[in-house]
Amino acid sequence: MSETKKTESRQMTGAAMVVQALKDHSIQHIFGYPGGAVLPIYDEIFQQDAVQHILVRHEQGAGHAAEGYARSTGKPGVALVTSGPGATNMVTALTDALMDSIPLVCITGQVPTHLIGNDAFQECDTVGITRPCTKHNWLVRDVNDLAKILHEAFYVATTGRPGPVVVDIPKDVQFATGTYHPPRKNDVHVSYTPRVKGDAAQIRKAVALLASAKRPVIYSGGGVINSGLEATRLLRELVGTTNFPITSTLMGLGAYPASGKNWLGMLGMHGTYEANMAMHDCDVMLCVGARFDDRVTGRPDAFSPNSKKIHIDIDPSSINKNIRVDVPIIGDVANVLADLLEGLKAESKRPDLKPWWAQIAKWRARNSLAFKKSDDVILPQYAIQRLFEATKNRDTYITTEVGQHQMWAAQFYGFEQPNRWMTSGGLGTMGYGFPSAIGVQVAHPKSLVIDIAGDASIQMMLQELSTAVQFDLPVKIFILNNQYMGMVRQWQQLLHGNRLSHSYSEALPDFVKLAEAYGGVGMQVVKPGDLDGAIEEMIKVRKPVIFDCRVAALENCFPMIPSGKAHNEMLLPAEANDETTAAAFAGGKALV
Repeated sequence: MSETKKTESRQMTGAAMVVQALKDHSIQHIFGYPGGAVLPIYDEIFQQDAVQHILVRHEQGAGHAAEGYARSTGKPGVALVTSGPGATNMVTALTDALMDSIPLVCITGQVPTHLIGNDAFQECDTVGITRPCTKHNWLVRDVNDLAKILHEAFYVATTGRPGPVVVDIPKDVQFATGTYHPPRKNDVHVSYTPRVKGDAAQIRKAVALLASAKRPVIYSGGGVINSGLEATRLLRELVGTTNFPITSTLMGLGAYPASGKNWLGMLGMHGTYEANMAMHDCDVMLCVGARFDDRVTGRPDAFSPNSKKIHIDIDPSSINKNIRVDVPIIGDVANVLADLLEGLKAESKRPDLKPWWAQIAKWRARNSLAFKKSDDVILPQYAIQRLFEATKNRDTYITTEVGQHQMWAAQFYGFEQPNRWMTSGGLGTMGYGFPSAIGVQVAHPKSLVIDIAGDASIQMMLQELSTAVQFDLPVKIFILNNQYMGMVRQWQQLLHGNRLSHSYSEALPDFVKLAEAYGGVGMQVVKPGDLDGAIEEMIKVRKPVIFDCRVAALENCFPMIPSGKAHNEMLLPAEANDETTAAAFAGGKALV
């Protein structure tokens, strides 16, 4: 309150307004890279210590670090970059945040207003370029509009379906003096009013369907985690009250504990057999905070063909976008789940679910995540299992890059809590994991933060190791090194006649020496018997570590639903071979 009084109707420069707004929104860390068009803001940052600036080595790294910070805390991440290439380098991170609903406020510098449109040095149409990959963006032409826009930016980024926003500030606006005011209720668009309470009639319909379901399944997504800890608690209470089986998208892992008896595992292209079969055969599906993306639905016309579908989502545009549903409920997950629970608790009679659980037990018995262990070579699945066993009782956060290692991490690392799993889901951004881990480590300095990486993905943003060393961030990079772009190679093997076009990394660096060159610690493990001891050593080191885990080069990631196939057309690891796989991709029936 005292801060509010101090900043009421104060006169200050636009650059000072940016820093003051960060303070007023309780922002403690920002990630950025300086340049000419944002030097006034950097000068203000230099003169205070309430907001710590983390200097990255590439603007994309700033965006992903802000994403990791946001995903692990539930607070908005903030990035600050200059005009022109600074802004364009942020496009990948902004798109990634938009796809995965991550609250991100990006402040960009712009050339002075009188030069806009003149092809000035380091000028680009930032607002035009970022319009398709943000929830909203602003070009500030008047310093007296800046305070309102900054506050509105934080509101838009964090309410409704979270997402990224951009505030583009010309350099002369940063120098100009105007009136700053603290956040207030009218600093929002009148037309932007996300609906948070679900429609009562629709909730009653949902309760009636759920109460009569004989083969129900709960399909949860990242929206549960975005809604907050209360939503997670209510989801778990719903499962406990109904005894329904529950599965999750890649982004929703941790909302329900992996050790829970009702957990079916992740669903979708590389999901478990029991999760996908339950989704296919269910009679009532409750989709909570997920968006029916193609990696989950497979063939839309064959997706859960005999079920009634209930969809809870705060974003109206996600309703009936990919899959037609029977009961749409627009609202915040926590609010809707609370009302659903109240209605279900009032229902005295429900069908016997024992036959449904008996069927699920048969699917579980297939053990779709089975793999053959080896004493000679490290299997990637085994490496993740051992990493999980070594870290499951610690205060651990996991990030990933994108590819086979990402799917193996989702399959074999059991998440018990929300906000502990940071990965690029919708956009599938190689290079996301390491800068994201840096953001997580900044937010949780005493926690163990591990980026599970591939030898190809890690090289896309590896220069951020310099950032980790500078700021004493002991992030661990756990590389499953198979010397290939693993997922690309797998698809080339399965779909393109094993013609491995440019998916083999012919000139990998010595990761141990590379870590040491940056001032970190490098480790390499080749034999399965050495893995446990090396992981313990990695954990103990209070420096950034590159852990080069040499794994089987040609291991494929199963189970797998071939693209365009239904959930009951899965390829399982023990059954997949070149002939059956080729038939599946060519249109033949896959083994189930």
